[in-house]
Amino acid sequence: MNEVKTVEVPVAELLERMVAAKQLSSADASILTKRNRSASSKPIDTEDEVLRWLAGEYGLGFTTLDKVEPDRELLSLFPARVLLKEELLPLQRVNGVVEVATSRLFATQGLDTLKTLTGLRIKPVLAPTEAIRREMKSRLGVGADTIDTLDDVAPLQVVDESGEEDSNLENAAEDASIIKFVNQVLTDAIELRASDIHLEPFEDELRIRYRIDGVLQEIPVPAQIKRFQPAIVSRIKILSHLNIAEKRLPQDGRIKIRLANNEVDIRVSIIPMLHGEAVVMRLLRQKATLLGIEQLGMSPDILKSFNRVLALPHGIILVTGPTGSGKTSTLYTALAAINDAERKIITIEDPIEYQMRGVNQIQVSEKAGLTFARGLRSILRHDPDVVLVGEIRDEETAQIAVQASLTGHLVFSTLHTNDAPGALTRLVDMNVEPYLVASSLEAVLAQRLVRVLCAECKTEDTSPTTAAYKEQLGIAAGIKIFRAVGCQACRNTGYHGRHAIFEWMDLDNEIRQMVLKSCSSGQIREAAVRNGMHSLSDDGWRLIGMGITTPEEVMRVTKDQTLMGGKISHVEAVADLGPRTKAA
Repeated sequence: MNEVKTVEVPVAELLERMVAAKQLSSADASILTKRNRSASSKPIDTEDEVLRWLAGEYGLGFTTLDKVEPDRELLSLFPARVLLKEELLPLQRVNGVVEVATSRLFATQGLDTLKTLTGLRIKPVLAPTEAIRREMKSRLGVGADTIDTLDDVAPLQVVDESGEEDSNLENAAEDASIIKFVNQVLTDAIELRASDIHLEPFEDELRIRYRIDGVLQEIPVPAQIKRFQPAIVSRIKILSHLNIAEKRLPQDGRIKIRLANNEVDIRVSIIPMLHGEAVVMRLLRQKATLLGIEQLGMSPDILKSFNRVLALPHGIILVTGPTGSGKTSTLYTALAAINDAERKIITIEDPIEYQMRGVNQIQVSEKAGLTFARGLRSILRHDPDVVLVGEIRDEETAQIAVQASLTGHLVFSTLHTNDAPGALTRLVDMNVEPYLVASSLEAVLAQRLVRVLCAECKTEDTSPTTAAYKEQLGIAAGIKIFRAVGCQACRNTGYHGRHAIFEWMDLDNEIRQMVLKSCSSGQIREAAVRNGMHSLSDDGWRLIGMGITTPEEVMRVTKDQTLMGGKISHVEAVADLGPRTKAA
């Protein structure tokens, strides 16, 4: 008896939900309930199975929409707002009858509306709800219902708004259509884990792209959106408290929104282009969860070295890499590890990406005159033990950071260089004396983010190229290397999420002497590799051997490295893969 109950409860809830959504009639639900109780019948306990059964009962077709290509010309005959509201997707015309995918067979109002508006004969084809929603967003574009509504009204004019701006997307969704469209774009980007939104004007289109897992992906939008480009940009300016009348100069602003109790800080940059103003919005999630040091995915050797420098009383630890390579996340993970009642930690950043309890955080304000250098100089009068400088951008900041480390402070910061050895020569280029660099800098960590293979669709790569890689690197034949394929779960990219690869360089006596002699970064790199440093591409091969990423992805983010660069040392790293680490 107990076994029957554990099977029936979720099925009963599913059938009840489907009746309420008009996917199923009460009579059909009763038939399925009796059928599921029968020991001789296989239980039907998913939406797909119920819809397949329903299609058989009523003599209708069923499709998962995986291999169906909707007719775009046919799609244009139907109002987008009706299709989206009723969740109907026209597929094809067969013998004068239009097949329309639906998961709600008994919600006849939508199908009747399409018949009335077009005069066409309509035949329903059953398909899963999520598949329909996915295809509709792909075919119609983000905000298609809103743009469709705008076509029916008088030309839109955006005017200035007074009072407090309502930045809660859920509440604002009921406002004017152009506001709703911008909200839909922001909501969609947040749900897709995008880090940036790009609105790019061209002669005959307004292109919208999201940067997801470090790679730009074009988002389908309605073709007529170009007409509303000025209104959309003006709405973003209003949200960012910028001057909507200024269209000739670049402007920078900020939006803070709340969605499902999560706050997102959005940095807005608007620049005039040939065919209008282009907008880039950087999304910073305020409640982003920090990983522990062990979850960063470092190799055991680097993890040991990282923990060692965190225990130092003074010195500079630099993290280098391009924008968006996870430098700030790594530094905050380090701060979290040493954040206790015995240390005073002060940070100065632009912007503050993580809010951490127990850490004193300062926001740079160029307009108010609070620069990195001025803020850092003031910080030192607040008796800190640990200082985090968001970025060393200029000579003055570099000089003060060095002086801070020499006066007994542990200083963390970031620098834009291609690799770890490049950080030393970059500081010298900023007019920091070589002897000060040699005496204050303790270690440099270079990092990049590679995309993680989608667990749903990754496949073993048996191509001749990969086989050649394995042979040249001496990787055992039993170690599998995978390739990206692409499926619905990963939006056909083959990847989902990102993982860091690292390059750690300790400043030993030999390297300190080379800095004093003003050796080049290439010479310093050779010495560091001789002393056991593993390159970024070496660490990338460690992840490839663990089935986390692909050779193509490692080559994409380490263009300045040769993939075969650390051949000898890397064979040892691949031979002992260890347990799989959590993706960053």
